[in-house]
Amino acid sequence: MSPEERQKLIEQYAKGPERVAASLEGFPAGGLTAHPIPGKWSAAEIIHHLSDSETISATRIRKIIAEPYPVIPGYDQDEFARSLRYNERDPMPALENFRAVRAVTTELLRVLTEEEWVRQAWHTEAGLFSAERWLRNYAIHAHNHAEQIDRLRVALGGK
Repeated sequence: MSPEERQKLIEQYAKGPERVAASLEGFPAGGLTAHPIPGKWSAAEIIHHLSDSETISATRIRKIIAEPYPVIPGYDQDEFARSLRYNERDPMPALENFRAVRAVTTELLRVLTEEEWVRQAWHTEAGLFSAERWLRNYAIHAHNHAEQIDRLRVALGGK
């Protein structure tokens, strides 16, 4: 990956929280825990997922940079949603956590060296995993979930 490609992905990654916040504008009052699309998470569940995923991903990138050939464990996101009662908890502190963790990680990404970008880890579900692969995955993660929230908002009659 070229430094220019990487920079574009870092900027996309950095803008994830504002894209999620924009998707919540005009969301129907009381609709954050609704399931208008069968089999899909509610907006509250998505927000909690983003918070937990961001916390986990922040640890992953730090392990890749700071440890020699670390093992990066996978996790069951649906089990997290159920066991951690995503739809029973206020999603706003989770949204703030997502924003804060992403801001701190963005600063780290901006100072990584070329050597650090190509460091390798072993992901228990995905196999060989580099810092660049991490960036490719997480640069779009929040944007994809913001699109899900957009669809939920529309399904609930929001703007």
